[in-house]
Amino acid sequence: MGPFLLVWSGQAVSLAGSAAVRFAFIVEVWSSGERATAVTILSLCAMLPQAIFSPIAGAIVDRISKRAALQIADAGGLLVVGSLALLHYIGAFQAWQVYPASVLLGVCAAFQFPALSSAVPLLVRKDQLDRTNGLLAGAKSAAGIGGPALGGLMLALFGIGPTLLVDVASYTFALIGVRIVRFVGDRVTTTPGAPRRRITADSVEGLRYLFRVPSLRDLIINFCVVNLVMVFGFALISPMVLLRAGNGALAAVNTSVGIGGVAGALLMAAWGGPANRGRGMMLGVVGMCLSGLVAMGLVGGVTGWCLTILVGALLMNVVNASMQTIVQTKVPHEWQGRVFGAVMFLSQISVPLAMAVSGPLADHVFEPQAAQGSGLFTVLGPLVGDSPGSGMAAMLFLAGIGGTGVALWGLASRSIRDIDTLLPDLDAPQDPVADAPQDPVEQSDHQGGERDEVRA
Repeated sequence: MGPFLLVWSGQAVSLAGSAAVRFAFIVEVWSSGERATAVTILSLCAMLPQAIFSPIAGAIVDRISKRAALQIADAGGLLVVGSLALLHYIGAFQAWQVYPASVLLGVCAAFQFPALSSAVPLLVRKDQLDRTNGLLAGAKSAAGIGGPALGGLMLALFGIGPTLLVDVASYTFALIGVRIVRFVGDRVTTTPGAPRRRITADSVEGLRYLFRVPSLRDLIINFCVVNLVMVFGFALISPMVLLRAGNGALAAVNTSVGIGGVAGALLMAAWGGPANRGRGMMLGVVGMCLSGLVAMGLVGGVTGWCLTILVGALLMNVVNASMQTIVQTKVPHEWQGRVFGAVMFLSQISVPLAMAVSGPLADHVFEPQAAQGSGLFTVLGPLVGDSPGSGMAAMLFLAGIGGTGVALWGLASRSIRDIDTLLPDLDAPQDPVADAPQDPVEQSDHQGGERDEVRA
């Protein structure tokens, strides 16, 4: 796993640097006008481009080497953050510039997920995929803990300029890791004489592939519905905690999310994941819904919230790592960029919809009904109470029950539960730990100067 760990360490450092800069961006736009709307728009500027551009990024990833795709993601982030740093040091930096910068960084992130996910099978053996995917998820969770802390410290001590330089250094470190590692079998598969497809047509193929394979289709539909329901609930955790206990409680809850994610990554690294991934994922989703939503809505106090959300975050990393392994082992390598791009699109596109609906429902329906004890609260009142925040607690409870029902439907579906046996594993393009290529054609490719690799 040595080559993977080198790439992973670079990407982990880059994620932490990016999290620090995102925190600095939030502080910057808040300081310029102290408006919550500005912070929300900033989040959408980062999230929507990543979701919308993911299918196109996935298609591009399949047209070039995985090393080149990772370099595009890291070099793009380096260019964007480096440009902001330059503007700062020449005295031309203004708060509004973080909005287009967030859009461009979202586009770079759209490359990173399909490129890194489809590159992992080139770096480790198939039996190590669950562990390595867990480590990738853990790096993101760790960045969620350490990044804002680093950003806050850098802003307090040095200001936004040095904070941007730290992220420039993190992108540079990630690029170095990608450049010095050998990606065995990193080739672009082409059919001689085949017409060149438009990139927009290729970008749709990832979605079509998912829906052509019955088990993958049923799994992704189940995940889309679960994700919509869960995000509908998760969007209310922050306002509920703030309303009931204040800023300190929210900081503790957010820290618990990161700790749970790291714990889930360590569990996957030591355990290797469930033997039956389909059943394991659905049971994991049931656990996420019951702990992170149902219990979160029913328990009171910071300690209870922290414990329930920690368990939910732990299970989330187990579920996500297993999902990535399924795509890596069931989907042909030349399709993985597009399929991972489609997975990213489907998982992210529901977030703004759920966030747009949950807030108004909480403010105008559930919170007033909770205070009056009317409507649903004639039944739910004894469970969640009638104090401020009880309406949102009820929405968490209902979202958790709904998500649990959808996950149990997936568990009852043989096409999802038995996906490991119904959809056999595909052979990797080449054993990543082999000392040298065994096929004579592959040997000629390497002796010819790695002609299939695109080097930046």
